[in-house]
Amino acid sequence: MEQISWLATTSLPTRYGTFMMSVYQGQGNKEQVVLTVGAVDDGAPVLARLHSECLTGDLFGSSRCDCGEQLDNSLRHLQHEGRGVLVYLRQEGRGIGLANKIRAYHLQDQGFDTVDANRELGLPDDDRDYAEAAAILRGIGVLCVRLITNNPAKICGLEAHGITVVERVPLHIEPNPINAAYIRTKQERMGHLRPAELSLGLD
Repeated sequence: MEQISWLATTSLPTRYGTFMMSVYQGQGNKEQVVLTVGAVDDGAPVLARLHSECLTGDLFGSSRCDCGEQLDNSLRHLQHEGRGVLVYLRQEGRGIGLANKIRAYHLQDQGFDTVDANRELGLPDDDRDYAEAAAILRGIGVLCVRLITNNPAKICGLEAHGITVVERVPLHIEPNPINAAYIRTKQERMGHLRPAELSLGLD
């Protein structure tokens, strides 16, 4: 079972509302972040999002992916619910790291899709692991979640490490002209669900 260590906790007022922010130390001394709102350790299923770090999308607002919008919508949804948790995982570029992601972007500019770009570099399609996310959830008393995701692999990844997923909460991001092909590739080649099947239900 994955070992994680709690390092620090504080309140974090944001434009979405106030969260409690905790930092944990995981494998290789990597710091993982958890945001919670409301009481999440009462045994009832908790609305949850596992969000893998995306510097370009989350911080710089890149239009090449839908990551920043997924993070934004998830945080809004957690505050709307009044109870939930977001685990922000340091798994840049689906686990291949920032430099390799930028190398893959360069290949995408030459016509490769996101899957073939990774393979051209000798990298896996998706190298993420959810053991530390599961360990963090157990550590804060969350054993059962309603998972905000369009990616069935996240459900399998959590359940493989002992967290029960009782519901998948879809997250719909409207494609833009730049990321439409990327989103289509995730659906057609990586098993993500299609926009027609999705609706978050928030104004």
